[in-house]
Amino acid sequence: MTVIDIPGSKSVTARALFLAAAAEGTTTLLRPLVSDDTEGFAEGLAALGYAVRREPGAWHVEGRPAGPGTAEADVYCRDGATTARFLPALAAAGRGTFRFDASAQMRRRPLGPLTTALRELGVDLRHGGKEGHHPLSVHADGVRGGALTLDAGQSSQYLTALLMLGPLTAEGLAVTVTDLVSEPYVEITLAMMRSFGAEVTREDDERGRTYRVAPTGYRARTYAIEPDASTASYFFAAAALGPGRSVTVPGLGTGALQGDLAFVDVLRRMGADVEVTDGATTVRSTGTLRGLTVNMRDISDTMPTLAALAPFADGPVRIEDVANTRVKECDRLDACADNLRRLGVPVTTGPDWIEIRPGTPAGPVEIATHGDHRIVMSFAVTALRTPGITFDDPGCVKKTFPDFHRVFGGFGTFGAFARTP
Repeated sequence: MTVIDIPGSKSVTARALFLAAAAEGTTTLLRPLVSDDTEGFAEGLAALGYAVRREPGAWHVEGRPAGPGTAEADVYCRDGATTARFLPALAAAGRGTFRFDASAQMRRRPLGPLTTALRELGVDLRHGGKEGHHPLSVHADGVRGGALTLDAGQSSQYLTALLMLGPLTAEGLAVTVTDLVSEPYVEITLAMMRSFGAEVTREDDERGRTYRVAPTGYRARTYAIEPDASTASYFFAAAALGPGRSVTVPGLGTGALQGDLAFVDVLRRMGADVEVTDGATTVRSTGTLRGLTVNMRDISDTMPTLAALAPFADGPVRIEDVANTRVKECDRLDACADNLRRLGVPVTTGPDWIEIRPGTPAGPVEIATHGDHRIVMSFAVTALRTPGITFDDPGCVKKTFPDFHRVFGGFGTFGAFARTP
């Protein structure tokens, strides 16, 4: 059995940084992810006047419940969607003028539903270029709160940003959601908010789903970051590809917050042997990979992982309800389809689906990554059985896993860079 230590979750680290910054007291985050995205988030907090002290294995954040510690700041969000969407909401709770910008890639990604919602709450927010996109400026004077309606069908991060803002408002917040994608990420948000002292309830009725957040503020604590389930998917897929492979990821078990761990259920349906315990998840190859049809709306970040594994199944793999993957770091649905076709694999696509038929990928082929870390890491799985695969931008993995190529490279011998108990 090969044991792989996966870096901390990007999603959990970003939320924890927001909550720590908003809390009364000093929070210690244990085993946070150290990557371009999370370092960008921490630097954004520092620019806003929050004290963040980083040391190996632990980050310490001095909370400021009243908001940023400076009256004016310029924040560069890099490529980070969580940074670009969460920090403007955090800044809105304070007082001052805060300007946000991001990379060209992040400028292309939509922000409109969130900024519209903040304006409905009375926030003076202005876009500096294309409406609904970065750059933007927030002229903050606190947020009273109230009720609003939100379409979170493109990204659950819009809802997460508003929910985390809720306890910092004067009167609390009620958000009615008309559409929601990647719901498990919202469950992460709710669980983490509660662990920092927030009070959140959910009501479902004929109008939709309404989240009610009380104006409680947050309390500092020590918080351990669990391993990243999306990153673990590449190692689980490699194990399922076999033959005779087995991988265990400690720290991801039955109590894990992240919905993307459900990717192992997809592998189980395809024929892999999957064991989930309290403290770890193990995937073993059985020598069989069956085709299937699967709805991945709630775990869409793992869609490219399955697409890259799909050619080795014994029947077609059809992935449905993943329209939101078209507005990620790139159009992931088309990126996967185009790269698979270049490898000689039969693929068809629609607005929100992709179907991959069995095939034998053939190199040499340079994968067009579009600067997207998940395209690189997914097609590293394909490369296990396809000599000659290279990447036009292998370094973009720094976004979430800077050491990915060294660690995953061990799968050539399946274990050269892993640890064996």
